[in-house]
Amino acid sequence: MQHDQRATLIHMANQIAANLQSSDDAAAGVRTHLEKFWARSMKERLIGCLDDADCDLSPIARQAVEQMAEQRRQAS
Repeated sequence: MQHDQRATLIHMANQIAANLQSSDDAAAGVRTHLEKFWARSMKERLIGCLDDADCDLSPIARQAVEQMAEQRRQAS
């Protein structure tokens, strides 16, 4: 995946996190949104960037993506 596309996914996830940051469990809200509305390939690309130094996810977005990654590990 090109860097620009990944940067766009990160930006979008961070925007969702910013919009949900005042909710009781913001990370769960972000995760639910990503699971419902994002294509599988988009979610996989976002999970794939977790270990990269330039994966600038906000703390809430990172927590949501880490939860998705863990959920996938448990399901397999």
